[in-house]
Amino acid sequence: MSNSSSLTEFLLLAFADTWELQLLHFSLFLGIYLAALLGNGLIITAVACDHHLHTPMYFFLLNFSLLDLGTISTTVPKSMANSLWNTRAISYLGCAAQVFLFFFLLGGEYSLLTVMAYDRYVAICKPLHYGTIMGSRACVKMAAAAWGSGFLNALLHTGNTFSIPLCQGNVVDQFFCEIPQILKLSCSDSYLREVGLSVVSLCLAFGCFIFIVLSYVQIFTAVLRIPSEQSRHKAFSMCLPHLAVVSLFISTGLFAYLKPPSLSFPALDLVVAVLYTVLPPTVNPLIYSMRNKELKDALRKTKGWI
Repeated sequence: MSNSSSLTEFLLLAFADTWELQLLHFSLFLGIYLAALLGNGLIITAVACDHHLHTPMYFFLLNFSLLDLGTISTTVPKSMANSLWNTRAISYLGCAAQVFLFFFLLGGEYSLLTVMAYDRYVAICKPLHYGTIMGSRACVKMAAAAWGSGFLNALLHTGNTFSIPLCQGNVVDQFFCEIPQILKLSCSDSYLREVGLSVVSLCLAFGCFIFIVLSYVQIFTAVLRIPSEQSRHKAFSMCLPHLAVVSLFISTGLFAYLKPPSLSFPALDLVVAVLYTVLPPTVNPLIYSMRNKELKDALRKTKGWI
């Protein structure tokens, strides 16, 4: 038995128990991480350097790519380092920092996806008022609100989780410090405070989800009324990537946290965690650039500069 006041480190779940498989894990994660860095880095550079992309939609996309980079950088490098050095340890403060950053960046992403849905709604349903509603000052305030909500969410969850007494050892059954796994180490019913806070967060997240759904119902209703086929295609091209990213983000997160207890065992939890922490930041740049001619042209220019 160990008390949280005497804990100096946690032991994370290892992907493999042989050196060869650990090296394979390191190589796979390195490839995925470099792909995420390249994809999101190119989008950030293209949007920042091409004046044609200095619009609200691409301003929010730049912020989203920054958050994606932060999310994958919070979990993957530590896991790679542990595999390379054949260790499972992460310090107590390192674990707290990982929980805080992960919740901060993930919460910011979800808030920003909600803001991006509103941007699409105004662009398609209220085009004549778009310049007024989505002015530069309004966009900065919305982006700041998204980052701020993520920060507040992370502060509450991290402070609450690490104030709970832990007396069930220090083994975390996940490849990074994840709150549900840390709560399994808590004493008696002291974890119920965090469960209550999680319920409040879920209610707010559900509110954002309803807002996104209602926005897209109105968007698709407006798009289907457009007489020109070319204009309809352009509107769908603008909305479908965002809808795909929202679907990927929500579906992987829901399965990770709301799957039945009967489906919860370390191997599956590990695979699901990789899906919702590693996959979205890697594929999001591909989704956003696939059907976007403006972004493709800017990326070609960026590659030319490099």
